[in-house]
Amino acid sequence: MDLTKLNDKQLEAVNITDGPILILAGAGSGKTRVLTTKVAYLINEKNIDPHNILAITFTNKAAKEMKERIFNMLGSVAYNIQISTFHSLGLLFLKENYETLGFQKNFTILDSDDTLTVIKKILKELNLDPKIYNPRTIKNKISSAKNELMNAESYSKFASSDYEQIITDVFRKYERKIKQNNSVDFDDLLVLPIKLFKENPKILQRYQERFKYLLVDEYQDTNEAQYILIKMLSAKYKNICVVGDIDQSIYGFRGANYRNILNFEKDYPNSKVILLEENYRSTSNILNVANDIIKNNKKRKEKNLWTKNEDGPKIKYHRSYDEKDEAHYVMDRVKRLIASGEKKEDIAILYRTNAQSRNMEEALLRENIPYKVVGSFYFYNRKEIKDLISYLKLIYNQNDDVSLMRVINVPKRQIGPKTIENLAVKATSNGTSLYEAIDSGKELEFKKIIEKIKKESENLSLTDLVDLILKESGIKKELENEKTLEAEVRLENLEEFKSITKNFEENNGVISLDEFLMEISLVSDIEEHKNNTDVVTLMTIHSAKGLEFKHVFIIGLEEGLFPHVNSMDCSDDIEEERRLCYVAVTRAKETLTLINAKRRMLYGNTQANPPSRFIEEIDNKYLDSDAPIEKPKFIKEDMIDENATYSVGDKVIHDTYGEGIIVGIGSILTIAFSRKYGIVKIMKGHKSIRKVE
Repeated sequence: MDLTKLNDKQLEAVNITDGPILILAGAGSGKTRVLTTKVAYLINEKNIDPHNILAITFTNKAAKEMKERIFNMLGSVAYNIQISTFHSLGLLFLKENYETLGFQKNFTILDSDDTLTVIKKILKELNLDPKIYNPRTIKNKISSAKNELMNAESYSKFASSDYEQIITDVFRKYERKIKQNNSVDFDDLLVLPIKLFKENPKILQRYQERFKYLLVDEYQDTNEAQYILIKMLSAKYKNICVVGDIDQSIYGFRGANYRNILNFEKDYPNSKVILLEENYRSTSNILNVANDIIKNNKKRKEKNLWTKNEDGPKIKYHRSYDEKDEAHYVMDRVKRLIASGEKKEDIAILYRTNAQSRNMEEALLRENIPYKVVGSFYFYNRKEIKDLISYLKLIYNQNDDVSLMRVINVPKRQIGPKTIENLAVKATSNGTSLYEAIDSGKELEFKKIIEKIKKESENLSLTDLVDLILKESGIKKELENEKTLEAEVRLENLEEFKSITKNFEENNGVISLDEFLMEISLVSDIEEHKNNTDVVTLMTIHSAKGLEFKHVFIIGLEEGLFPHVNSMDCSDDIEEERRLCYVAVTRAKETLTLINAKRRMLYGNTQANPPSRFIEEIDNKYLDSDAPIEKPKFIKEDMIDENATYSVGDKVIHDTYGEGIIVGIGSILTIAFSRKYGIVKIMKGHKSIRKVE
């Protein structure tokens, strides 16, 4: 085999074939090349039977890439190697031992939605209200328990509250029901093989003989079940090679346990540790910044990335005035890159939370620069945002049947397709809108909610109206009860919509729902950006792991945002945030730009946060920092005077509407202008109005 393209450490990792090996592979250090070459080396140079090799990865995509690379080295013999994800490996064990586990040959696998359906049925059988006992929350609790190798019986020992006791009851019924249905869920694909091996040592020995050589990728991302499964399979021959990087362990919220890689040498006392520190991806300056940040973590294996690549430009650091200035700055630099001949697909904008994408999306739309949002939908195309906008449209226009159809059952109100169909027939025969045709049942309760919101909205700002909709519709409560990561993201997005209403109010002063709806309809049309491949990439840092771009912008580097406010009370969580920052930095190949804002409106609130601690951890000699921050000329002065006072009967002059008289005061002003304009609602204290003394 030609091994001349490997560096010394990579070659050492390939040559050691027997016994336990821990390969600590830094970002961009060629770990996939090492893994695939090692498999080929075992077969070509050590004459190991391909059937005796097991390579485990985390994603189907990674497994496919590994197979293709080994095929290019070895030809069709690659198909005899077991290269699979943890779950597909578990499925193999189940297929070959279904009878021992008490299943029939035609067992089925429940996907996530199927599992949810089963849990909903169980809640119904137990007469439990799904609004109180959220099915998705219970599903996640059961899944987490199973991945910690707990069944319903062992879970019950930790049930210290009535709520946890209910989960135990559902868990028990769930276990019985899926077994009766000759089904397994995704978690069972990991849990049942462990049960099989514990209860049947001879079966475990058979697989230990079959898979004498184990290679595991991304070992830092293994959870308890995956860890135990690997330990059992490798126990006899201990020819186990794990590849990973503690500094890139960023999935703690999914149950990944970074301690598995830290404890490898305790689990396998005679193990050999090899550091892959030479980086082939990034410039030297980018790696120096990455090293400066990550060395502040205490729970890690010491390593230092280096490269033969050139130093490259210093890392640009910009402190913006606010989130608008941040977007303006990024767009200016993106346009410069494109003008210099760089491809859009080589540019990425990374952020900590989904809600941060909105300002960037709007700026890209304004500049007519095509983009894609990876790992999420475009802000205005997200389900929860479309639902909220439909509520606003329906409050503005009760004849809007399309909006009504979208939200009449959001959140779920047990208004089924048949009810809506009957309503449509009634509306057609009466020649009315669907809304007018409503006069009974659950749909009448919905109508009353809309009427209540409509009435209260008359004296509310747009931001307060959004809050009212989220409360009265039940959307907010449903998502809060769900207690899932997905629900948290949806809530964040709904809260971020209040930044849009707040900006509209402050810029225009006028509280006009119709003008606001027209305004957002212009920025929310993203059809033309869908089918272009040469596009700027927007993504959360979690979604960016494993990817690389020539030019990377990391925005929102502020305390409370990155590191996130939820991590502030726990040193373990701060270390995970720092690893996340390390991952973000090491995505960049040629240029890296770090940006934060002096003040930021997020979730409808303006906050002034200090720069992220991660910026302070970087040696200044690697940074090219901008001059001290000043308010940019394109940003308007604060448009609201919080101290302004008014009385009914006060005469005022408005920049557009002329003279008027205040006829109502609440959180907003109701002003009567000339016949031409009539009654207009204005933000209290807005700079567009002045009192006439």
